Amino acid sequence: MPKPARQHFFCSACGHEAARWFGRCPGCGAWNTAAEAPVQKSEGRGNTRAARARWSPGGATAPPAPRPLASVEIGDLHRAGTGLGELDRVLGGGIVRGSLILVGGDPGIGKSTLLLQLAMRLARDGRRVLYVSGEESEEQVRMRAARLGETPEGLLILCETDLEALLEAAAGVAPEAMVVDSIQTLARADLEGGPGTVTQVRECALALLHYAKGSGAAVFLVGHVTKDGAVAGPRVLEHMVDAVLYLEGERYQHYRVLRAAKNRFGSTHELGVFEMTDAGLVEVANPSRAFLSESARTEPGSAVVASLEGTRPLLVEVQALVSPSYYGTPQRVTSGFDPRRLAVLLAVLERRVGLRLGRHDVFVTVTGGLTLDEPGTDLGVALAAASSFRSRPVREGTLAVGEVSLSGELRRVARLEARVREAAQLGFARAGVPAAQVAEAEGHGLEIVPLTTLREAIDLLLGERAPGRPAAAGAAEPSAVPVAGSGPGR
Repeated sequence: MPKPARQHFFCSACGHEAARWFGRCPGCGAWNTAAEAPVQKSEGRGNTRAARARWSPGGATAPPAPRPLASVEIGDLHRAGTGLGELDRVLGGGIVRGSLILVGGDPGIGKSTLLLQLAMRLARDGRRVLYVSGEESEEQVRMRAARLGETPEGLLILCETDLEALLEAAAGVAPEAMVVDSIQTLARADLEGGPGTVTQVRECALALLHYAKGSGAAVFLVGHVTKDGAVAGPRVLEHMVDAVLYLEGERYQHYRVLRAAKNRFGSTHELGVFEMTDAGLVEVANPSRAFLSESARTEPGSAVVASLEGTRPLLVEVQALVSPSYYGTPQRVTSGFDPRRLAVLLAVLERRVGLRLGRHDVFVTVTGGLTLDEPGTDLGVALAAASSFRSRPVREGTLAVGEVSLSGELRRVARLEARVREAAQLGFARAGVPAAQVAEAEGHGLEIVPLTTLREAIDLLLGERAPGRPAAAGAAEPSAVPVAGSGPGR
């Protein structure tokens, strides 16, 4: 009677393996992430070596021998353009031969549409592309392709969920690029568990990694995300691939933002912007203009900030609403901005400026579905909150740039000149900047307002209160409220 296969456990978050079940992962510290899977047979290591040799040049089966790193020749990193400029920007200039790229995002956000457009663009350029669908039929993919434009002859379709059959088909057509939609639908027959389990996702991704490195084909994987926004499956999946891209945005809004969480061949700070239309995803040539609302700039509670996303400065509108709270604990609700950072800014406004916000609800949102995590946007967010609290709009045509310190002073920001230049191109009249960087901001035709403190910024950048608009309760003018730490005896 054959012995039952021994069991082992590994963390579904980081991939740490152990012989016994564990409540808390010794590797990453996560709780209740232990997943059980059978240990592969002893010949599995030989199968792995054979699979790796299968895609290596010449099919050599001898084990690799170490050699001096200094003897490795560095060739030119050739990149192939995708035909989508925003995607090329995020990838670092194009697709690298033999790379494995994971694309994640919420259901219905446009991942399959983006990669099908990519496959069609590459096929039109004369490249052989294989599109593998494990969730849709050939007819469904053809209908979507017809909506996106004329389907090129070089685009091949394969509806398959068996990994071995997929690799055999890929070996027969030798594509230059391959799209797998999605990694959670693939399965290996020699492993227990159905498609989507931690073991299947990890082993299928490893086999595709060997295929990409051995054949030189660029492989794109579509990955579903969990309710927390992370790619479903083990975190080791993200460690295997060369790049992890996330397509973000509200499902019922037009704009989609593509970010790189990991990129071995480029920066992770670049950002690509697309607009979802009936004909697929269309690149947004001027994202700053798209994210600004003409009507809301003269309303209290609205400010324009310049966020630096890689090499691109983006002008984005931030809206804030401050109203009296009818609950014991005031609400602090944000969309696209860190709520902890908002709490710090509100504390600075109350302590250093004198705005009594402790009994008011504060709501902050970033238009366009963007997420602001750059410190240079602090001044704009604080200015929007003060504007709503006092019912005084920010002066029309004003850009606010600066990092707010706990003392209420404004600190320097990176690449101020590029931010001001972008505002000048969009027709802004003035820019409030840290006083220490006035020289960097001059020369673009804007009125430069040097600012030393947040209190000074509120005095100089807020306009007059609109007629018939009362200020919020406790909204005394800054000059009438003493700043903490000042006065006689201090």
